Amino acid sequence: MTIDDLPIRDELKGKSPYGAPQLDVPVLLNTNENPYPLPEALVARIAERVAEAARNLNRYPDRDAVELREGLAAYLTKSTGFPVARENVWAANGSNEVLQQLLQTFGGPGRAALGFAPTYQMHDLIARGTGTHWTQGPRDDDFTIDLDVALAAIAVQRPDVLFVCSPNNPTGTAVPRETVLALYEAAQAVKPTLVVVDEAYIEFSHQPSLLPLIEGRPLLVVTRTMSKAFGAAGLRLGYLAADPAVVDAVQLVRLPYHLSSVTQATALAALEFTDTLLGYVERLKAERDRIVTELRAMGLEVTDSDANFVQFGEFADTHAVWQAILAQGVLVRDNGVPGRLRVTAGTPDENNAFLDAVRAAIKEL
Repeated sequence: MTIDDLPIRDELKGKSPYGAPQLDVPVLLNTNENPYPLPEALVARIAERVAEAARNLNRYPDRDAVELREGLAAYLTKSTGFPVARENVWAANGSNEVLQQLLQTFGGPGRAALGFAPTYQMHDLIARGTGTHWTQGPRDDDFTIDLDVALAAIAVQRPDVLFVCSPNNPTGTAVPRETVLALYEAAQAVKPTLVVVDEAYIEFSHQPSLLPLIEGRPLLVVTRTMSKAFGAAGLRLGYLAADPAVVDAVQLVRLPYHLSSVTQATALAALEFTDTLLGYVERLKAERDRIVTELRAMGLEVTDSDANFVQFGEFADTHAVWQAILAQGVLVRDNGVPGRLRVTAGTPDENNAFLDAVRAAIKEL
């Protein structure tokens, strides 16, 4: 028997699981990970906090993650200048679980979600997984959102949930504040619509966070992750900021004690080292900008990036270029965007290896 023989739901048939190829090569720049290991002082602090948590592993964790939510609220307040309280914050196992909880609560059978492609593929996959009808509008040739086209899509599709990814994955494109405001107002004019601003990569952006827009907008949600800027992809900790009513609503669908004591302890330790970890972010932003400059100097078309990755092209045979770069020991991502590849900003040495591999690939092809 194969998966095709199973009586799975129609909207899941023919789909593939989300994931990037993992190959054993010297330079891995395909999954937008932070390349810098956690500092030893933080590793030691994690061990201390986890040891404390381990003494009570016979008990369930704090189901409301009060201390963690207070820590995340303090981080958001300090980093954005916008006051955020614990009641505005919710956390789960990665931002994908946050998105899933939002769609379980505000989407579902008989409801629709709208995004603007190309964008983060998990928006589509989680929508389908929750029985939410997925629709999408296009982006312009420069991968920005054409406001007139987007407003028309909202009027026609009448979504219950609207996704705005900023910076957008896989293109790295930031969405202007004015655009988000216009989309929010247009969506509410049609019907009460949850607008989700996915800010997984916001710490790498040239633009400020859109978090302050939640003030006075009870159906606007900003989602974040500790996987990227905090260099904690293995932790699986995501969170959202929104009106307290939204935080109350997602708890209707959360699984009991969904955040383990170990996860909460590790995240709290990481928050103690915010300044150190954001110092690594500054290095990566400089390297990201260097990659953009050097790729353009090679004559390639590079999308402006506000993330920790860069989309580049345009290639007649994307897979051939991907393969030629891989032959040099460097793994980048082919996201299926026609004519383009995506590379994660790594350490200076990793980025040098990538740039040399691209030069070699261009000569070869």
